[in-house]
Amino acid sequence: MNGSGAQNPAAIRVDIALVHYPVVNKNGERIGAAITNLDLHDIARAARTFGVSTLYVVTPFQDQQALYREILEHWLKGYGARYNTKRRQALSLVHLCHDLAELYALAEAKWQQRPLVLATCARPQDGIFSYELVRERIGRGGSILLLFGTAWGLAPEVMEKADGVLPPISGPGEYNHLSVRSAAAIVLDRLLGGRER
Repeated sequence: MNGSGAQNPAAIRVDIALVHYPVVNKNGERIGAAITNLDLHDIARAARTFGVSTLYVVTPFQDQQALYREILEHWLKGYGARYNTKRRQALSLVHLCHDLAELYALAEAKWQQRPLVLATCARPQDGIFSYELVRERIGRGGSILLLFGTAWGLAPEVMEKADGVLPPISGPGEYNHLSVRSAAAIVLDRLLGGRER
């Protein structure tokens, strides 16, 4: 940490994954969710802002992967790369994965160890890791992989295989249905943002 409370980005060993499959719908049924341009752009920008190493996007669907590649091509090599270099920097963090097995293998190979895999969920779960505990682990150089689910959240089998879960984000009332891009930004600020002294 430097004097401002912010970490050196080169020392941050945090990856995030935007999971499109397997996730659940509002009825709790297992589905694959479609990509959205807003999620990709906004989560990449938040990831870049907070020093995340890689933003993995997990989808087995070839048409969805093709759409992601088209978006990335525009912003990394096409007109968008020249028009908005800040967006190019953010989207350069994105790596497509076919499934969770590929995601875990890539993260482990990158860090030369299995990262601590933490899921996120809007509902209280067992196996909660406090933000303070995870911040401390990041500060000691621990590698972390954060899983964010699209649609109505990660499927139960994804939650069960994670090492733990971050506390849910909640407001003062009962309504709790943030977009994944909003949730990702809040989580990254809690884990990697400069803390007021």
